[in-house]
Amino acid sequence: MTMRQLNRFPQGIKSMPPSKSVTHRAVICAGLAEGESLIRHVLASEDVEATLRCMRMLGARCVPLGDSVSVQGGVGDWVRLEAEIGASQPGELTTGLSSSGDASSEDASSEDASSEDASSEDASSEDASSDREAAGVLLLDCGESGSTLRFLMPLAACLARPVVFVGQGRLLERPLEPFCDLFAEHGVAVVRNKADGACGCHREDRYGDAGLTVTGPWRSGVFSVPGHISSQFVSGLLLALPLLAHDSTVTVTTVLESASYVDITLDVMRAFGVEVVHQNYQEFYVAGNQRYQAGEFGVEGDYSQAAFFLVAAALGCDCVCRGLREDSRQGDRKILDILRRCGAAIIREGDGIRVRGGDLTGITVDISDIPDLVAPLAVLLSFCRGESRIVNGRRLRYKESDRLAAVAGELGKLGADIVEGEDFLVIRGVDSFQGGHVDSRGDHRIAMMLAVAAFRCQEPVWLTGSESVAKSYPNFFEAFC
Repeated sequence: MTMRQLNRFPQGIKSMPPSKSVTHRAVICAGLAEGESLIRHVLASEDVEATLRCMRMLGARCVPLGDSVSVQGGVGDWVRLEAEIGASQPGELTTGLSSSGDASSEDASSEDASSEDASSEDASSEDASSDREAAGVLLLDCGESGSTLRFLMPLAACLARPVVFVGQGRLLERPLEPFCDLFAEHGVAVVRNKADGACGCHREDRYGDAGLTVTGPWRSGVFSVPGHISSQFVSGLLLALPLLAHDSTVTVTTVLESASYVDITLDVMRAFGVEVVHQNYQEFYVAGNQRYQAGEFGVEGDYSQAAFFLVAAALGCDCVCRGLREDSRQGDRKILDILRRCGAAIIREGDGIRVRGGDLTGITVDISDIPDLVAPLAVLLSFCRGESRIVNGRRLRYKESDRLAAVAGELGKLGADIVEGEDFLVIRGVDSFQGGHVDSRGDHRIAMMLAVAAFRCQEPVWLTGSESVAKSYPNFFEAFC
């Protein structure tokens, strides 16, 4: 782990990074489409790389071109073929991809010098894919990306072969029970290859001591999932079910939290030619035999990451955030409303946003729909007069860290007046923090939170684990200055 002094703070005009949430969905849709797509404004974070890596293993060709990615798809047609063969002849495996989805080594070697490294990675991924094709098993390494895992598990359930998911850190400890239960109901085997973790599926030792194996295929039908654990379960189903032969319905059995993320899924799917309709986020009607259409797609700026800069501005940093859409579907756009509620002024300057803080007042924030905002909000509320509360944060226990505990513990080290409850935080405003040594706990958002908090510290702040930002925003510390 590396140690870094946090003594640089944002000034001037700052361009916000592209949305990680949108990028995941765009890469998957482009990979499922027939033909070549260009995804513009892509940040090569570890999580995005995990989705690119998995789509390569499924047969897509993904080549970085500056801050864009070219995706040669064709995975959707292969998945559709596997699902049809598996449904009619259980146990029979296909052994190759369509020519549009299988890039040869000659193609890889023809890339120009600027793409040599990417082409080499692409070719090696395809070689590995060919080996596993021959063995009838696919191995998908999701890194520590929960989005990658939950978005691709339903796609794996469409295939008539075992798909082994592996990951890092706490990934496979995150709740997966909704999928394990649902897959069993639809005849899809889910095997946990590790003795611990939160997943409630059957466990045995097959493909090593870590991983999760999904063996389909399933068929079109009615798919029921709870909505209060993670909206990613709904999004994963919506991405995969249009490839099946017949219509399907997704029924959400509890209130859907973070519904805005499902809106993002539907918007990106629509941009790639696939339509889903819903009734109040409780029932989603998915027409079968749809085809994703290749095209050009631009990724908008990320409100989740911008929140750290916007809070820093409210606390006194003189910066303007550019690249954020006013009409964004991102739920974390609510950071602007929360800042207003605390008493900050939000000023639009062309395509940028300036925040002026002043005398800020404590409020209560329900974090259930916007869990990624808990870290920057905890810093903001620490400097608001009176008592503030962040409530309904149970899901935060299952992030890269136990994020409720990490927020309370690390800000507490700096001098915050913060109390952790079962699913809430109580924060009483202070004038300043002291400083000291803090730890990211391996969580990218905790590292960024502490960078903002250091702005109001009287003494130096030293951060252990600053490299954790690579998960979502590799150049955060270069931008946050």
